[in-house]
Amino acid sequence: MGSVHHEPAGGPTFEPLIQVDMEIKTFVSAWQHCDYVSTYMARMISQKRSDSVRHSNLFSSAFNELLEVAFRTRHAEGELACRVSRQGATDRIELTIPCVPEERQFYQEAVAQVAGFEARERYLNSVSGDLAPSREVVLLELAVDYNATLRVEEAEGDAIKLVVDLPLEGLQH
Repeated sequence: MGSVHHEPAGGPTFEPLIQVDMEIKTFVSAWQHCDYVSTYMARMISQKRSDSVRHSNLFSSAFNELLEVAFRTRHAEGELACRVSRQGATDRIELTIPCVPEERQFYQEAVAQVAGFEARERYLNSVSGDLAPSREVVLLELAVDYNATLRVEEAEGDAIKLVVDLPLEGLQH
């Protein structure tokens, strides 16, 4: 599966902060769930940041984009798991998303493209059009605008785990 990454022994340790799980059927039943979950999680994890309001707004915005990507799943069964952990200035979102095999391939290819050196140019070209942003564009936006690093990891069953590291505390926005 794509680029699987494990923390090296003695490498940075991410401390768990919060996790929210819900049935994917419940999640996709209303578009507002993206905003509700991202706002709640942002408020919960932003308390001890240097500028908690700024951090909450940035995190909520980035996480909402990720949840909107997950919202478009075509898989009707399983659980959406949202976990946030922290190491220093970086917040890590681990989003386990039920998906069909074609979507698994999409995530692997999209994340590989996001990691490419031409990601910024691809993103700027994509936002110059009048189309609503695709899921790939949303992932590119996270990498370019939020300096996020993304990867796909194995998950149990018909699901993928999207891991997004957001260095928001040091972000100059």
